[in-house]
Amino acid sequence: MKQTMRAQVVVAPNKMELREIPVPQITGDEVLVKIKYCGICGSDYSIYTGKYVPERLPLVIGHEMFGVIEALGANARGLSVGDRVAIDITLPCGTCYFCRKGDGLLCESFEQIGIHTKDMPGGFAEYVKAPWGNIYKVPDEVDDLKAAFIEPLTTTIQASKKMDAEIAGSIAILGTGLGVIHGVMAKLRGLCPIIVIGRNEKRLALAKDMCADYLINYEETPDVVSEVFRLTNGVGADYVVEAVGTPATYEQAFRMLRRGGKLESFGICSEGDMMQLDPFQFVLNEKKVSGSCAGIGNDWGDAIKLLRYGRVDPTPMISMVVPLEETEQAIHELHDPATAGSLVKVLVSPEATERTVF
Repeated sequence: MKQTMRAQVVVAPNKMELREIPVPQITGDEVLVKIKYCGICGSDYSIYTGKYVPERLPLVIGHEMFGVIEALGANARGLSVGDRVAIDITLPCGTCYFCRKGDGLLCESFEQIGIHTKDMPGGFAEYVKAPWGNIYKVPDEVDDLKAAFIEPLTTTIQASKKMDAEIAGSIAILGTGLGVIHGVMAKLRGLCPIIVIGRNEKRLALAKDMCADYLINYEETPDVVSEVFRLTNGVGADYVVEAVGTPATYEQAFRMLRRGGKLESFGICSEGDMMQLDPFQFVLNEKKVSGSCAGIGNDWGDAIKLLRYGRVDPTPMISMVVPLEETEQAIHELHDPATAGSLVKVLVSPEATERTVF
């Protein structure tokens, strides 16, 4: 067994270094997983640029993980070396007020592997460790590329559960990253019409293929709120998902809701960002807001089941796989206007020696 491994470490905002660090040592209650793929998420960019949890740096990030069990702690049950697995990254304490109420995502000391944890390095590395209870076996019907999408799918599943939309309700979705998968979840729930709003033509085209009844391009439509009202016969959307993460798009999302409609907050703004809302809308128009920050628990089992039975196929969204050494470059490419237009989801593979473009 190797004693050290390659890992990409965010050492300071906008600075990542490929380092040789110790392979995580597991306890009896933990599992060591060899990473096959780890997706690059928008929150990875937020950590990389110092927008989110800068106090945690230096840190090995990456949380959209899929791999194969390399070693088992003595107390692990129902798992074997060589199992293909996904990892529930959430680590609620289990004993605070919120955990005891069953709200682990609101835990007072909430942490996630690859986002907050120093003792559990994230997935931009050759190996990760996790509690054995956080490990979910992936069936053979789910291929490796689809398995790399399990974690992001859990986040949209949790949001869909929180939104609790009624069949045939209309929905507008702001954002064409995971917003596309929010649209797929809306389609599974029988919502219509599904209106997807964004700027990236490639992502909008994917949304049309995968879920959307209508597309709105910010560049071509100066008043997206009015367009949503037009597409919903002047009523407004029954449900809106904000999956961008700016005060301006949150304000738009709230305004395009119908009276009595519900906004599902998903996009992450910077802490301290403020938006302006009309309290009148809460009272006399009875608009509602709920939030969702991650998947947890059996959201992983649900995601695997949806992939296994073909209810969700995320593979059209995967743009390329890059070697671990190219992680920082790929993060920049995803946010550089010159290259971002051709990219949707990028996976990092410690096993890859060259990039593969799909």
